[in-house]
Amino acid sequence: MKNLTMITEFYFTGISDDPQIIHLLFVLFLLIYLMTLIVNLLIIFLVLTNSQLHNPMFFFLGNLAFLDMSYSSVTYPRMLSDLVTNSRSISFSACTAQVFFFIYFACSEVFLLSVMSYDRYTAICHPLHYTKIMSMRACIHMASAVWILSFFYAMVHTLFSLRLTFCGPYTIHNFFCDLPHLFQISCTDPYINILVVFIVGGILGLGVFAVTFVPYIHILNTVLRIQTNSGRFKAFSTCTSHLTVVFIFYGSLIFIYFVPSTSNLFSINRVVSVTYALINPLLNALIYSVRNKDLKTALRKAFHHIHWNK
Repeated sequence: MKNLTMITEFYFTGISDDPQIIHLLFVLFLLIYLMTLIVNLLIIFLVLTNSQLHNPMFFFLGNLAFLDMSYSSVTYPRMLSDLVTNSRSISFSACTAQVFFFIYFACSEVFLLSVMSYDRYTAICHPLHYTKIMSMRACIHMASAVWILSFFYAMVHTLFSLRLTFCGPYTIHNFFCDLPHLFQISCTDPYINILVVFIVGGILGLGVFAVTFVPYIHILNTVLRIQTNSGRFKAFSTCTSHLTVVFIFYGSLIFIYFVPSTSNLFSINRVVSVTYALINPLLNALIYSVRNKDLKTALRKAFHHIHWNK
């Protein structure tokens, strides 16, 4: 019979075991984190202060920027602290909190990307009714639904994770706590937890997946019927940023949660986790900043205004 002791802390393997590159990694990821905060704060500032950006697309983009800042802050501070102190332990309660907030913000992004798909579908396929369908009241209701549904989804998985017991080893083969990591080291059969993931996540996931990707079938059909090349380019260019973000996010998500983790895949899983948890929030902001003409125009106006007010 296994000795079930009260677990008080877990231990991360971290991003790297090579002491020669620890300081380099700290500087690199600190810069990425600061860039993530600065670029997303800049997007939020522009959306709030520029009246030309007061429309549904940028309302949701502002939500995405705030979400990405919160999402990255779940993992970055702890990971950076571990790199400096070389203390890779985390208390059970802190690990549980990290699991909750990571699921919460990741789920919120999934829901929000589906709402943004619907927004682009309405703008391109029903332009005459766009302002009526996507009123500010409707946008607020959609954004509220995103945050509330994600909260309950994260709470369900977090509460079910409390049934797991751990009898050693307490080593998490990554740099943060997430459900798959706890399943790997639990001495309780995680069958019920996995069942909940597939049932609850499957029902919501299929619906969200359909809302995210099906609109682009109609968008593509509508764009192809536009007579001029410039018109087709202008219509579809508003969607390319969103599609790029969706494919990067979903690709990482599928690998983390649907590819079985084995000892042979720990290193690959760690690399994908870095992309998924640390790089994506910055990529989202940069993709929208670089590819969105209105956002770049607003940024130039803001710098011009600051320059002339000196």
